[in-house]
Amino acid sequence: MSLSEHLGKHAHDVNFGGNWTVSNMKEVLEDVTWEQATQEVYAFNTIATLVFHIGYFVKVAVKVLEGGPLEGNDKLSFDHPPIHSEADWQQLLDTTWSDAERFSTLVKQLPDSRLTEDFADPKYGSYFRNLQGIVEHTHYHLGQIVIFKKLIQQGLVS
Repeated sequence: MSLSEHLGKHAHDVNFGGNWTVSNMKEVLEDVTWEQATQEVYAFNTIATLVFHIGYFVKVAVKVLEGGPLEGNDKLSFDHPPIHSEADWQQLLDTTWSDAERFSTLVKQLPDSRLTEDFADPKYGSYFRNLQGIVEHTHYHLGQIVIFKKLIQQGLVS
């Protein structure tokens, strides 16, 4: 298996399962309601905001992997559309899963020789750094989501 295939699998596994941490986005979020997803936990982000934030950077990377420009802004990465219903929440999740599948597929197809090249601009570092960074970023926020979910479901926040 090539390094790109390993990276793509790692990206897939953090979203859909099979990784070393035995924790993934889809399973963690499968029983989260839209009310829980939008409930504030103290002064932190909501689960929905974190899901959107993770997906924002995946979407930016997909565009680059498809040959487009790097167009993203950290300030916009927390600005998700309003969620007022289960349908709104499911739409965010469906988009997240679709984008995650596309991302992992594109990473797997990337020639290993590209991994050391600059990711759109030298200031962002290599493809490897950015692609692995997205996986790490997802794991990081997944940990937050797990904690928020437990606090909410155990009634420890009001």
